[in-house]
Amino acid sequence: MDGLYEQLRIALHQVWRRRWLALGVAWGLCLVGWLVVALIPNSYESKARVFVQLQSILPTQVGITAADRQNDITRIKQTLTSTDNLEKVVRRTELNNLVATKRDLAVQVDALRKAIKVTAQQDNLFEISATASISGFSNGQNAKLAAGIVQNLLDLFVEANLSGDRDEASESLTFLDEQLRRREQDLQAAEQRRVEFEQKYLGVLPGEGSIGSRMAAARAELSGVEQQMMQAQSSLVALRAQLGSTPPTLPGVAGADNGSVSSQVALLQAQLAQAAARGWTDAHPDVVALKAQIARLRPLAAREGPSGAAGMPNPAYVSLRGMLAEREAQVQATSVRKAQLDADLAQLSSKQATEPGVAAQQAQLNRDYDVLKRQYDKLLEDREQVRLRSDVQTKTAAIKFKVIDPPSAPRIPITPNRPILLTAILFAALAAGVGGAFVWGQLQTTFPTQSRLEAITGLPVLGSISEVVTDVVKARRRQHLLWLGGGAGALAGSYALLMAVEFWQRSTVA
Repeated sequence: MDGLYEQLRIALHQVWRRRWLALGVAWGLCLVGWLVVALIPNSYESKARVFVQLQSILPTQVGITAADRQNDITRIKQTLTSTDNLEKVVRRTELNNLVATKRDLAVQVDALRKAIKVTAQQDNLFEISATASISGFSNGQNAKLAAGIVQNLLDLFVEANLSGDRDEASESLTFLDEQLRRREQDLQAAEQRRVEFEQKYLGVLPGEGSIGSRMAAARAELSGVEQQMMQAQSSLVALRAQLGSTPPTLPGVAGADNGSVSSQVALLQAQLAQAAARGWTDAHPDVVALKAQIARLRPLAAREGPSGAAGMPNPAYVSLRGMLAEREAQVQATSVRKAQLDADLAQLSSKQATEPGVAAQQAQLNRDYDVLKRQYDKLLEDREQVRLRSDVQTKTAAIKFKVIDPPSAPRIPITPNRPILLTAILFAALAAGVGGAFVWGQLQTTFPTQSRLEAITGLPVLGSISEVVTDVVKARRRQHLLWLGGGAGALAGSYALLMAVEFWQRSTVA
């Protein structure tokens, strides 16, 4: 421990003896370092955050999905720092004062591209930041320039979406309108050819459409007519049988009320006839019940008197006669329609056999017209869909931009951090001065203590003589000490002055 203490005393003594060297080294390094820091231009940074809200209610109904919107946002982000946009930013800010030629503009655009950062954060947040460190500008101008760059980028961020959607929709609508005009002309020409063909072969090919399609439609209709005829004939047979078993009059005394058993039987038979007209079978529960009631009442009706007695007209018989006439007319109408369809099929088959070329030409004309009509309808539908999507995008604000944090007005430069750099240079210079004085002392062959002399020479040291300092020497040393303190104080004062200037400049930016 005593050895370490002795070594520390020797080192301090060496540095103190060469204190002017230490002070000179410290001054020189501080001047050089502080000058370099002063030449570094201040760089100011401005930031802003934007929230992009995706609306998915109405846009989804017209085919605009969230994935489409997310792709639009990614596209806007990638094209935001394009050369065209950066040229707009240069023209709108004070950077325009530095542009005299196209080459100057290109230089400013390249520098601006390096100074801008667009960062995508979570939850559809975007951070736009820009730095400004123009050497010819003051601190206030650089701070204002950084905020102006971010504000112009925000404006371009919004304009890129709105104008991009409008331009894209306008181009799509123009293209579809042009295609629709062409298809409409082709469709009109095809329709004119069809009209001319039909006028030329009006007596050869009756009806509309190709022969094959008309024959298929006629066969389908004939099958339905035949089925209707079979049902009508079956119903007609059932009605005739029912009419044969129904008496035309109801037995009973003239003027008597209609409550006799024969009247009840007649009413039940009328209900049974109506059920048969509806198509109910004998297994239907209502038909079974009606037949059971008729079978139960017939013996009672036979005991009431002869059927030839005076009575009233049977309403069931009258109803059955009306339904029978209706079914006969239906069977007659279906028979006529079937005969007409058979004649049309025969005529079409004959024309198909005798005029195959005309039929083929008509089929070709119909196919051409149908293809053009489908294309025209599809283009018309696409145009309306594009127009609707354009209206939704431009009028309902499917994407909404909200500035969460507006462009900040920087007051403190992000680089360089002059207070820390000035302080670091001061301490580094002091350390270098002390280190230089110590190293210089180590290089000189002097012996600061008696023990050091004894250790190096290996000879015993009998004693040492203290230095005798006169009053003149003491006065001179005090003067030198004052000069040393003044030099160190001047160094500290220079540091304090530089710090004061730095904070004063920051206050002027605000």
